[in-house]
Amino acid sequence: MDSSAKAAGHPIHQQLVVFPLGLLATAVVFDVLRLVTDNDTFATASYFMIAAGIVSGLLAALFGAIDYLAIPAGTRARRIGALHGVGNVVVVALFAVSWLLRNGEPDHVPTTLAFLVGLVAALLATATGWLGGELVDRLGVGVDPDAHLDAPASYETGIRLRPTSSDR
Repeated sequence: MDSSAKAAGHPIHQQLVVFPLGLLATAVVFDVLRLVTDNDTFATASYFMIAAGIVSGLLAALFGAIDYLAIPAGTRARRIGALHGVGNVVVVALFAVSWLLRNGEPDHVPTTLAFLVGLVAALLATATGWLGGELVDRLGVGVDPDAHLDAPASYETGIRLRPTSSDR
């Protein structure tokens, strides 16, 4: 099934999702670098990356919701889409908590709790990212007009370098 919201012929959600993923993951990396190097500049960069990641994540979520609503009810794709979407809202909410715990002061070192909340959010994002990949790469949501919305999970059929006709 094709995406409901496209720009220049490509799904908008898939174009936007790279921003929150990159910004929020890099924020965690910068928090780790701050711990390792004791350089507060990394804390400042992380603070602003989280803010930008939250804004871009909410924008990506808007277009993801538009695509989700077009997936037929009762399909595996709809169930995975729900987990992917709700999981990513939790990711953004956790990063928002981490950002708020920094007390609005970008040049201060994040508390242990702020760091751990961001780390948990980043780990959850790996799972929700996999679910997004399952939607697009396995089920063809948003990219294939003949998508197989009930294809079995990729881990159930084994790993192949190229999909076969029985995969769709």
